Amino acid sequence: MKKSLGILVTFVLLFSMILSACGNGSNGNAGNGGSSTNDGAAENNNGSVTSEGEEKVTLSFWTLFSGGDGDNMQAMIDAFNKEHPNIQVKNTKLEWGEYYTKLITAVGNGNGPDIGISHTSRLPDLIDQGVVSELDGVADEAGVDWSTFNQNILAATIMDGTHYAVPIDTHPFIMYYNKKLLNEAGLLDEQGKPVLEQSADGFVAFLTTLKEKLPQKVTPFALSNTNDDPFRLWWALYSQLGGNDVVSDDLTAAQIDTDKAVQAAQYIQDLFHKHKVIKVNDPDFYKNFQSGTAAIMMTGVWATGTWESTEDLEFGAMPIPKVFDQEATWGDSHTVILPITKKEDPAKRKAAITFANWLADNGQVWAKAGHIPSKPSVFEKQEFKDLPYRSDYVSVASTVKFSKPSTKNWQIRDLAMFKFLNEVWANKMTPADGISKMEAEVQKVLSE
Repeated sequence: MKKSLGILVTFVLLFSMILSACGNGSNGNAGNGGSSTNDGAAENNNGSVTSEGEEKVTLSFWTLFSGGDGDNMQAMIDAFNKEHPNIQVKNTKLEWGEYYTKLITAVGNGNGPDIGISHTSRLPDLIDQGVVSELDGVADEAGVDWSTFNQNILAATIMDGTHYAVPIDTHPFIMYYNKKLLNEAGLLDEQGKPVLEQSADGFVAFLTTLKEKLPQKVTPFALSNTNDDPFRLWWALYSQLGGNDVVSDDLTAAQIDTDKAVQAAQYIQDLFHKHKVIKVNDPDFYKNFQSGTAAIMMTGVWATGTWESTEDLEFGAMPIPKVFDQEATWGDSHTVILPITKKEDPAKRKAAITFANWLADNGQVWAKAGHIPSKPSVFEKQEFKDLPYRSDYVSVASTVKFSKPSTKNWQIRDLAMFKFLNEVWANKMTPADGISKMEAEVQKVLSE
């Protein structure tokens, strides 16, 4: 999967020559961007000595987090720096939409950070482009115990038997419900949980009851009509049916399990157009649920913090129902990576993976935004237990179905899956036609 180091070195030399020819004498960094407390470059800051006589290591860390995620990550960095006076991490916040491009460019010209963030779904591409370094050697030296991680989350970061990232969470697709509305419909039990049979017919019956017993202005099931969230629901139901990933094991061919893919798509299309429990044109399904006019919704766990801060919204959270044969859902993860640097510094690498492992160990802070920590031991910490809702869906960490490690995962999603599944949700294409065209498009992407 990895390109040769020679290709990366050649790229760096060529890029440096271009900069020399075009430069104006400035000391700019092609990878810099966003708000920052430092220039983000992986400079050698070794040499200073702490009062305890230990050599101090300063690490540049590039992140793509904003809002609550950004605040929580900065709080964790501050706590780590306080606990580790010989290791100081400096955070550079980049815009999410620019992050990966700037990271790839910066590493290519030798100005990448010591530490970075990668979604699990983007990791194969970063490895392929020579951006991410292997971790096994330095992890052993730093005493990282891979067995302490949730193995489902961890496995998605291992390529060809090699660890390339330290996962700090998974952020899966789950279900939220309005307790007040479910209670009015007689579908809330004494423990405040939905009265819901875990089956295909049971979920339809649940939604139909909500439709019949609640005011007409209330949406039984708030869901987007296009792109991410209906795709995530399709992926979850396809996985519950035991469907294969959409690419072959050798990552060269489309291999959609057609019957199961069509069955999952038909089920969702029926929710829109046959059972009419999802609005066909919902201008803002988030606002619909947040305003108290939707009984349930499905989206990623990142919404937990938003609902918590919404006044008078009595809600609950849970895994999506087991509609078909097995529990499964869509999900991705945030991971910490050690980018390839112009000159490898063993002290920095050891300090960097120590920091990454510390983030995973202290996932109770990261969980404030709704994410599920990557280490099950965090669930036993009182600080985590004191957070409402999270314990109701932590089991999902083991049922997330990650995509195979293709370098083209995002192109497959955006150019093939979204394109044709959106037509199915709009009732402009039958599920059978949509899946057939989707498979052909997946093959086209893989062949390019």
